[in-house]
Amino acid sequence: MTAVHLMPTTKSERWVDIGPLDAVPLQGARMVRTAAGCVAVFRTADGEAYAIDDRCPHKGGPLSQGIVHGKSVTCPLHGMVISLETGEAQGADKGAVAAIPLRIEAGRILLDAARLPAQLPADLASKGAA
Repeated sequence: MTAVHLMPTTKSERWVDIGPLDAVPLQGARMVRTAAGCVAVFRTADGEAYAIDDRCPHKGGPLSQGIVHGKSVTCPLHGMVISLETGEAQGADKGAVAAIPLRIEAGRILLDAARLPAQLPADLASKGAA
């Protein structure tokens, strides 16, 4: 997946195509660079797709490089487990990342561009696409 500018061109253009669903492997992830920051797009073993902020709330680890299990991902740096559904830390860990709504149409992943700028942390939003 490539860098995309996720700002709608019109008010009615809320959903932005970021690529084919089959570009994200089962139990894997892909990182998408956006104007609001990096988003990790995941697929579970059952083929469900989720998108969350790609930055662990603990130390900023790249969640897109973590291990997907069930509907969670484990941060590759320190083992924090994050729910793909809610973005919240699981177990005794504290913290959360933004969960970005997505939908699948004709085998393509669409992200809710209207939700990105307001949900991602201010330090990511101010950096823009890398």
